[in-house]
Amino acid sequence: MRATRNTQRYGLAGVGEWPSKRTLALQIEHNRSARGLQGMIFTRNDRAGEGKLSSRLGLVTDAAEVADGQDLYAYLVDHLSQGGRADYVIADEAQFLAPEQIDQLARAVDDLGLDVYAFGITTDFRSKLFPGSQRLVELADRVEVLQVEALCWCGARATHNARTIGGAMVVEGAQVVVGDVNQSADEVGYEVLCRRHHRRRMTAATARAAALSPDVLPVSST
Repeated sequence: MRATRNTQRYGLAGVGEWPSKRTLALQIEHNRSARGLQGMIFTRNDRAGEGKLSSRLGLVTDAAEVADGQDLYAYLVDHLSQGGRADYVIADEAQFLAPEQIDQLARAVDDLGLDVYAFGITTDFRSKLFPGSQRLVELADRVEVLQVEALCWCGARATHNARTIGGAMVVEGAQVVVGDVNQSADEVGYEVLCRRHHRRRMTAATARAAALSPDVLPVSST
């Protein structure tokens, strides 16, 4: 999401679980810190571990890990009241936040005059909205799709996240399970697919297996 202090806008800057999402969040942090600004970074369930914001390009920075039931507005007020500084807020993995925590970020924009940039994906592996993402879209003044377009294995634009186990797509299980795109066999991972192949549950691994199948039509010269 994105918000600017002067116009008090609150908007979404990333809606896809692609490498560019976290890289953009880290770039925003770098650009503003280079200008002498100090930010508050919130994250949750980052693959680099608790209290970290990382990208697959190897970039990483410290962050405040958001806990269940934590009041983010109160956290910011307490930080500022104790003499801390926060010129802006970055919230990564916003889909994992509770709807009331999204409300608290919106209040930080309206009542504290802070710039807020939140990043997350809209839907889970079943193509259902995350509650946090739904609330985010409801409150946002500005929603932006990342400019770096992710592609399905077939080359079409990727629009859906698939959860995989050993390369095969699964459609049942808890909404939140932390995994990676570079999983080994039998480990939980994620892959971005176009809608057609998400509907057909066809990942790169299963498509490759189908292409190598010996069950093909016989060809005769007579």
